[in-house]
Amino acid sequence: MYAIGFSDVREAAERLDGVVKRTPVANSPRLDEMAGRRVLLKCENLQHVGAFKFRGASNALELLEDASNGVCTHSSGNHAQAVALAAKLHGVPAYIVMPRNAPKVKVRGVEGHGAEITFCEPTIEARTSAADSVIRRTGASFIHPFDNDSVIAGQGTAALELLQDHGPLDAVMAPIGGGGLMSGTCIATRESAPHARLFGAEPEGADDAARSLASGEFVQQTAPETICDGLLTSMGTKTWPIIRDHLEGIVTVSDSEVLEAMTILHDEFDMVVEPSGAVTLAAILKKEFVQLEGIGSIGIILSGGNVDVDKLPFET
Repeated sequence: MYAIGFSDVREAAERLDGVVKRTPVANSPRLDEMAGRRVLLKCENLQHVGAFKFRGASNALELLEDASNGVCTHSSGNHAQAVALAAKLHGVPAYIVMPRNAPKVKVRGVEGHGAEITFCEPTIEARTSAADSVIRRTGASFIHPFDNDSVIAGQGTAALELLQDHGPLDAVMAPIGGGGLMSGTCIATRESAPHARLFGAEPEGADDAARSLASGEFVQQTAPETICDGLLTSMGTKTWPIIRDHLEGIVTVSDSEVLEAMTILHDEFDMVVEPSGAVTLAAILKKEFVQLEGIGSIGIILSGGNVDVDKLPFET
């Protein structure tokens, strides 16, 4: 039905063994009590480049037939850093298109890996145009941030690890931006834990996936407004059908709920998790989710930890 399946995720896991970190899973009695069930946090904020994106970028680069002219992508931050590091490790150039308003911590991360950055206006049209121009100039191979089969398979390895180490779970949740992580999570979970319920999490100010799932039709993201800078884009033609066919529901949360979740993660685990990563914790702590029956345990993915220090909701 889809271009990729569980075998692609399993092969990606084998390919990435020793390349990506097998990130830890955190738990605390206090959090279990707050959520009304056992909660396992897959800490991708502790992954290389501070985000799950290194999984997909590494898998995609490994599978490129020819990367001698380098690789190119457009990204507001975490995928940009992931492609930059993966390219450095492979000894090839990286050309990254970033919006002018990208978080400084993510720009510094890309620069630190030696990539060439082209800044553009913060629109998908500007990103695409700038990337096309870079590719014409350099001959680099393009790695899409999420709508790429190899990227999706790589992202699915996070949920695969979670379920191998701590399954079976009653439910699994991931954040949704472009949908690469969520669709990879769906594929990995449906095979590894067939009876697990699948949920997504999304900010109220960028709720295109929730509206799409509710209507059964793809809804384009327009004028998103949220602190979750990694969740601003629309889903892709590859990710949307997987999300549509597998998710039971998508929980939307306010920015204030996200900030509260970031604070809980810092206070309880001494971890810094960016807004896009904390959206899953915010979602499972909402009253309507806590009251859902039949979920004794849930695994949630904390997708990243890159946030400018002046934007933290707590003292460091």
